Amino acid sequence: MSGKHLPKEIAAAGQICRRCRAAEAFLVVRTEPLCRDCFIKYVHTKVIKRMESFRVRFSAVDQSRKLLLPVSFGVSSLTLLHVLDQHLSKQKERTGRTGFELQLLFVDTSSVERASPEPQLVSLLKGQFPDHSCTSVFLSSIFEDESTDSEADFREYLPAVAQADAQPPSAEQRLEHLMKSLPSATARSDVMSVLRTRLIAKIAEEKGCEGILWGDCTTRLAEKTLAETAKGRGFSLPWQVIDGDSPYGIAFNYPLRDLLKKELTAYADMANPPFSSLIHRSPGSGQLSVSSKHTTIDDLMKQYFESVEENYPSIVANVVRTTSKLQAPPSQRTDQFCRLCNMPVTNGKFGIHGWGGDQQDSTDALPELSGNGLCYGCARSLPQVTAL
Repeated sequence: MSGKHLPKEIAAAGQICRRCRAAEAFLVVRTEPLCRDCFIKYVHTKVIKRMESFRVRFSAVDQSRKLLLPVSFGVSSLTLLHVLDQHLSKQKERTGRTGFELQLLFVDTSSVERASPEPQLVSLLKGQFPDHSCTSVFLSSIFEDESTDSEADFREYLPAVAQADAQPPSAEQRLEHLMKSLPSATARSDVMSVLRTRLIAKIAEEKGCEGILWGDCTTRLAEKTLAETAKGRGFSLPWQVIDGDSPYGIAFNYPLRDLLKKELTAYADMANPPFSSLIHRSPGSGQLSVSSKHTTIDDLMKQYFESVEENYPSIVANVVRTTSKLQAPPSQRTDQFCRLCNMPVTNGKFGIHGWGGDQQDSTDALPELSGNGLCYGCARSLPQVTAL
């Protein structure tokens, strides 16, 4: 992609790279003109600095450290995969081994999401990154677990599927029925995201991974900060946007947290070998629906921050830096967890009661939403019948 096709905010025609002082700048990164090579190095450095604890010297020769990388076929997760693939290749060239190995995972939501990536992209991904194990699973497989652990099982809160015969409903039918029962586009998006996270964490544990590498960049983390707060799950931010242990019993890591989405988009256009053909661009992406009925909180936050980062990237970065200062409360054995999102709920403040602010005045009219094992955010997303 030539400089003339770049947005005017990052075009750098006629300037000299501020780092190497030799080549013509290709784009301006947060006021700093960079050439192609220095920009690629800039992206790699930002990512690898976040992977310091997984260097070769910290791994045993006879022990392979596994990390799960969920691939959504968006520019962020593919950029992360591309950077780490090249990093591991260089590690192997220098030392004969790597500090960790990647397990790739794609969660197929095509049964309940029309704009989901095409299945053939998985085959293309395996062909371009053959050194990494890649697994594809359907989102509905979250319902196939036969575990009866009452503390972890969320399925008792989901609506029953009407059946014409005695055969139990399939996992696909349960997922489809659940999505149709949800009251709004925001609720469907929220529950689908929660189920996807639960499934990814479950598979990471089954594969013996010690952590999950999420492809959330600065822009995405800022979006999530405001979106989760608006949905009533602000208390969970220390586990959703910060590196470290999670309530799922596995570490969450965000290696792209210092990079803006527009920087990842520019990287994808110049990466070698190229991977832009793998990026899934859903129809109408970046545009809000003309009907508010089909617009989600996540859509609003995405549009807002992607527009802000063009001219005011420091605002986006400040949101993430401020959120990063949050600290999770000390874990206690008496902590209770939301049955759906698995986030700790302190002092038994389940449902609307305890987290609804001024809405607490009306909780007497909705006693069924109190003490139901769901946090405030999940109680608002699930239909009332499922929260009984």
